[in-house]
Amino acid sequence: MNLYVFRLDQAVFVAFAMLGSSLSADIPTLSTYGTPGLVDLPVASALPDGHLSFGLSFSELGFRNNFTFQVRPRLTGTFRYTVVESDRFYDRSFDLQYQLMDETSSRPALAVGLRDIIGTGVYSSEYIVATKTVSEGLQVTGGLGWGRLAGRNSFANPLSVFGLNPNERQGLVVRREEPLDAAGSPFEGLETTGTGGQIESGRWFQGPTSFFAGLDWVMSDQWSLQMEFSNDIYEVERRLGGTSVPSPINASVQYSPFDGVDMKAYVIGGENFGVQLNYVLNPKEPFIQGGREPFPAPIRPPANVSVGQVGQILERRLQQEGFDMAESVIDPTSATVYVSNNRWDVEAQAAGRVARVLANTLPAGIQDFTVVFQERGVPVSSVSTKRSDLEALQYDYDAAWLTRVRADVRDANLSGVGEEKLGFSFAPYTAFSFFDPQSPIRVDVGAQLSASYRVSPGFTLDARLRYPFFGNLGDTERESDSGLPRVRSEASLFARESDLEINTLTAEYIWRPAPETFGRVTAGYLENQYGGVSAEALWHPIDGRVAYGAEINYVRQRDFDMLFGFQELDAVTGHVSGYYDLGNGFHTQVDIGRYLAGDWGGTLTVNREFNNGVKVGGYFTLTDVPFDDFGEGSFDKGLTLEIPLSFFTGQPNRRVLSQKIQPILRDGGARLNVANRLYPLVRDYRGAELSDGWGNYLR
Repeated sequence: MNLYVFRLDQAVFVAFAMLGSSLSADIPTLSTYGTPGLVDLPVASALPDGHLSFGLSFSELGFRNNFTFQVRPRLTGTFRYTVVESDRFYDRSFDLQYQLMDETSSRPALAVGLRDIIGTGVYSSEYIVATKTVSEGLQVTGGLGWGRLAGRNSFANPLSVFGLNPNERQGLVVRREEPLDAAGSPFEGLETTGTGGQIESGRWFQGPTSFFAGLDWVMSDQWSLQMEFSNDIYEVERRLGGTSVPSPINASVQYSPFDGVDMKAYVIGGENFGVQLNYVLNPKEPFIQGGREPFPAPIRPPANVSVGQVGQILERRLQQEGFDMAESVIDPTSATVYVSNNRWDVEAQAAGRVARVLANTLPAGIQDFTVVFQERGVPVSSVSTKRSDLEALQYDYDAAWLTRVRADVRDANLSGVGEEKLGFSFAPYTAFSFFDPQSPIRVDVGAQLSASYRVSPGFTLDARLRYPFFGNLGDTERESDSGLPRVRSEASLFARESDLEINTLTAEYIWRPAPETFGRVTAGYLENQYGGVSAEALWHPIDGRVAYGAEINYVRQRDFDMLFGFQELDAVTGHVSGYYDLGNGFHTQVDIGRYLAGDWGGTLTVNREFNNGVKVGGYFTLTDVPFDDFGEGSFDKGLTLEIPLSFFTGQPNRRVLSQKIQPILRDGGARLNVANRLYPLVRDYRGAELSDGWGNYLR
């Protein structure tokens, strides 16, 4: 069971905001599989670079939920979750398509694709597809398909000249928590192997082959028609639900009422009707173009103020801009302020706003300004600039570049400043569980009270209490069958046995032991399932693309009621980590060490991040636990999506909407969930990340 938290009020707002979006480029038709395509078949097209697609497709043959990301201009990735309700069959699958050639006046576009490469293999197929525009509004597509795309009208594999099998293909990999191999199984006669979740490269482009073809006719700005000749006979769905696909002809009509929103009605094989809804999001462009933040005050000569008034005026004006000023040091020619940023999600813009306040508040003789950013009372980095540069460049066409060249971004001093600080928040929460075979989506809804007390710089006491009002997270009857220590597979028991929940209760100390180095120690109830002690160190050069960290934890599993007691299960776990900025928005993280179940291995995480804070990524973990011992899914893996709330509102806000799509949660490769790990806490204020957002410095 996988648990996620999402704010109800944010979800409602986002649902309405999405209707007002605009896209930067033409969007191809999307198939029922969520990929650029016709009805079921693929086409040799791609979404614009970086675009996201969310789709729902429902027919008598099943219910598909699709998430597609244009990873790079030529590489498309799709995650899919399918439900066949007639037999309560649930399937997770993943696709990749690579654009080999773009269309020109003399040749078609050409792409190659792999469907269901990490999953059960129910939808396993490969294809080579070509698409050509033959007249205005009309595209034709043709290709070769293997696997499910060669269910009828097949012939010997033309790639057998490269050593691929001409006539045989390995059977399906079908694995369910509720076995399907009982008497009368719809999979009788089909080879079923493995635990799913593995890359079945031994099947790729093997066995019989069939042709497929189709056309896409754009009749107007809002209406289009798709027709195709497909050799997918839907053998698995027919065995599950008794439906038939007697004809190879599929057709659909699509209506696009808004930019990025498509609605489609379709028929498969002449007998199976369905409907589809797709939404395409451009993460590079916020919904509110240009932002809705207050216009920055022009830099002007400050009014005469007494030295005694400066500190109070400065603190008040910074507070109005969304900053907490911990301390100010004002000399005859220079000024330094220590601030915490509560509003601005582009950190360079935050630095520029503070600099404007300093320029408009301090006496004219003070020429050098330094802004020291603090996180949880700990200095992270400093940005220094001159009053004369701000005055000269505030209206300059090249101001973003020139101010960055003249600014001095450095590692901050090691000692934090600030007084005691107490904060509370009270809000609704939702906790989700996905991919339980008995119920694919479970949810609890309740109230959450959070409290934080900053005792001194870097030393903070935190508490979070939850009370569920209603939900079904604990209603599952499934019990863990894991042969490993049950470090995560009994998550449902925590939801079932608890009412009032002490979600976290910790004492945390973060400090700077040396230049470019950070340290953290956290003790208490670290997360809803574990309590103990966690220690971490991070080395992060101010302008470097590489950072290194190490973490060690001793934890004990909490009682299922999530109050104060503990169970017998304990663990020593820890990792060494490497972080690397690949450029072009791609970031990687490698963690190597010991996991909660005592297994040893590593996790690779790759994220693509956009300058506005949108992040799309994925990860996988391989340890010394054999795939069969791990269970369904074979190894831990997942996708992540983060979108700042400011993306939808146009107003600066540091809150982020985040979601993890984790196909299956088992005990192998399980890691402790600790708040305020150092790298994500400090990275955005280091030099490289500040520079990425410097275009907003004077906004």
